[in-house]
Amino acid sequence: MTPSPTPGLTRFNAADEAAARADLLEVCASTTWAAKLLARRPYGDAAGLFAASDSATAELTAADLAEAMAAHPPIGRPKPGDPTSAREQGGMAGASEELRGELLELNLAYQDRFGHVFLICATGLTGEQMRDALRGRIDNTPERERENVRTELVKINRIRLTRLAEGEAHS
Repeated sequence: MTPSPTPGLTRFNAADEAAARADLLEVCASTTWAAKLLARRPYGDAAGLFAASDSATAELTAADLAEAMAAHPPIGRPKPGDPTSAREQGGMAGASEELRGELLELNLAYQDRFGHVFLICATGLTGEQMRDALRGRIDNTPERERENVRTELVKINRIRLTRLAEGEAHS
């Protein structure tokens, strides 16, 4: 038996192009990624949506990745008033001022080195785990780090697409 689309996915499939594009850009700010996913509608199930997302993410250029990353706040500093950002960085909720300061310093060093925000799928990670990942990635080559960013973006997109497919609000 073929799985049927979830209510959220049914709504997404039926949405006009502008509304569907807006939904996708809430998931990932890359306009190239959103266009590729729009072009493959309708989706029969979440697995098809994930496969399209993974494929589109694999094809993103450095400029496309930069566009996607520009919408992500630094780790330890979720966007004020943005429930998605706060939810995804929930592991920072109980972080000490010392850890927050250390993350700020590491984030700035990372941005100086790579020219963009440190991107990690923070869902389920503690502040210490995020800090340790940042420490472990800061000495990477730009090429290696671009692939790390791509891998993390796939994870983030899947979490956010799950919420879209299940019909949950983005907030």
